[in-house]
Amino acid sequence: MRLTAKVLTLAFTILTSTSMGVAAATPEPNAIQNYINQIYPQVEALYHDLHANPELGFEEVNTAAKLAEQMRALGFEVTENVGKTGVVALYKNGKGPTIMVRTELDALPMEEKTDLAYASKAKAQYDGVETFVAHSCGHDLHMAAWVGTAQTLLKLKDQWQGTLMFIAQPAEEIGTGAQAMIDDGLFTRFAKPDFAFALHTDPMAYGKIGYRAGPITSASNDLDITFFGRGGHGSAPHKAIDPIIVAANFITNVQNVVSRQKAPSEFGVVTIGSIQGGSAGNIIPDSVRLQGTIRSYEPEVRDQLLTGIRRTALATAEMAAAPTPEISLEGSTSAITNDAKVVEQAVQAMKVQLGDANVVEVPPITASEDFSVFVDAGIPSMFFLVGVTDPKLIAAANTANGKPVPFNHSPFFAPVPEPSIKTGVQAMTAAVLSALKP
Repeated sequence: MRLTAKVLTLAFTILTSTSMGVAAATPEPNAIQNYINQIYPQVEALYHDLHANPELGFEEVNTAAKLAEQMRALGFEVTENVGKTGVVALYKNGKGPTIMVRTELDALPMEEKTDLAYASKAKAQYDGVETFVAHSCGHDLHMAAWVGTAQTLLKLKDQWQGTLMFIAQPAEEIGTGAQAMIDDGLFTRFAKPDFAFALHTDPMAYGKIGYRAGPITSASNDLDITFFGRGGHGSAPHKAIDPIIVAANFITNVQNVVSRQKAPSEFGVVTIGSIQGGSAGNIIPDSVRLQGTIRSYEPEVRDQLLTGIRRTALATAEMAAAPTPEISLEGSTSAITNDAKVVEQAVQAMKVQLGDANVVEVPPITASEDFSVFVDAGIPSMFFLVGVTDPKLIAAANTANGKPVPFNHSPFFAPVPEPSIKTGVQAMTAAVLSALKP
């Protein structure tokens, strides 16, 4: 991390006047912003296309091909099908650090209800059932900003030295895409980066960037528990062991782990999102399956929750004289922990570009992300948030009868493309330049 804010200001205000590599005679204070304005129409067109044509995890064949085509056209050396559908794009520009910039390719198995002109109407098979598919988490905006950042950095290539490593990762929504790329040789077939960056949409006001040193997302574990009983007639429950009662008691009891065993000052959440059991109102089934999610920031809290959930499940079954349940609490992702020095340098650079008031420290979010896999591989990194909501909607939501602002994964989640994408490009460009050799 070598550039000072003063040097960054100079670097950011010198752009080529006609072609890459020829410095303009007169520095322009808004040079990066002006260039982003020039390329924005094509970047937004890509965003609309990606939004309207989403694909699910490890099925992002067309999405990956579009990004690969964009990067080849810019002069990157592109490798496809890394970790099944991932893309790796390299651009070498002299001796210097290797900087990784990650975007995600996949969408969600859900219906979009935004009524946008470019809204997704796509469908696909998910777990053997046909479902709608939508980019309701903002990955399409991430991809557009990713391409725009690559274009902008190449426009500035006479101002830095090093290697750009732009990766497009599959299957972030199911939490296995990052590991799939590593398992397929991401850091052995290609370079292991010196630093890594990623951004994510957030329903805060557009034009704003949210950052944090240390943990910025939560760790995630999947809860999958099957309680067993003894089936019977609903009119004679004494002749059966009712797993529905066992499951219901567990759902209530497990919250004691959160409210009475974990310290109130520490974040931890246990949510049961799926209950499957029974076939008719007068039949006591012989099993009930619960599925849920467990979130935390600190490893110690994570361990405490997992131990408490397992103990509660076993005790609740034993209390009902029911068979031992099947318990799976597999880890999905760990918390993303941002490197303090990387954040400090990048934030200085972002503030030069966007102004102090638009680059704000935020508390950690409770969602999880498998960008943590790259961080856990030992890469000093920064994951930051990009606001995508009209400030007027946020102001209205804060009134007495205001409607809540749609959040990521809502069927009504509709980022405002401009200026959200522009802000993302400008912030990511500043972050990458803060880590490159001048």
